[in-house]
Amino acid sequence: MAKTITLTSAIDGFAFTALHAEAQGPRKGGVVVIQEIFGLDQYVQADVARWAAKGFEAVAPSMFDRQEKGFIADHDPKGLETGVAYMTANGLDNPISDVQAAIDYLAPRGPVFIVGYCYGGVIAWLAAGKATGLSAAASYYGGRVAQSLGVAPKIPVICHFGRKDAHIPADETKAAINAAYPDLPVYIYEASGHGFNNDGRPDSDLADAELARKRSVELFEANGAK
Repeated sequence: MAKTITLTSAIDGFAFTALHAEAQGPRKGGVVVIQEIFGLDQYVQADVARWAAKGFEAVAPSMFDRQEKGFIADHDPKGLETGVAYMTANGLDNPISDVQAAIDYLAPRGPVFIVGYCYGGVIAWLAAGKATGLSAAASYYGGRVAQSLGVAPKIPVICHFGRKDAHIPADETKAAINAAYPDLPVYIYEASGHGFNNDGRPDSDLADAELARKRSVELFEANGAK
């Protein structure tokens, strides 16, 4: 079962909370799980539990603690508005600093990986180029990845997008990523829209979600997960 821990940012000394779950069975490594803009909601909690069940010690930082401690929002217009406002206020330095703190927490016990969803998908991409101590990254439906290609990944990265995503043009995004990084795997899931890792959401297809998870685990296993 996930518990709440407190980590400290390496840049500004800010103390923030995070969900933490121990690996079940033999430990394969650590994984930093980066939320959507809605905070550490039930979908993040389920994802942390899922990664733990797959043998990864999981840490999910509460990315907007500087704006509101323990922020969790519904997936509705009000939640979206507040999440976007907090994302904007938080900037890009704070998230990478908090990710680095999570990496540093996990690193003494083995290789560390990162996975992120929507907002977190972009943060995972940026962390792959800016953070230290990561071994691989999986970015899910990061809407601003195509605008962040100037940050070159230092580690292996894969990207996941849904064909039916009304917010992210899948083919154009894949083309942009592969124009800059021809060998970087970009997967498009035909039956899914935005947020398809969130089981039970309208745009989620379980087969697509499970395939994306399998590919992410395989990436991590190919880069140090035991």
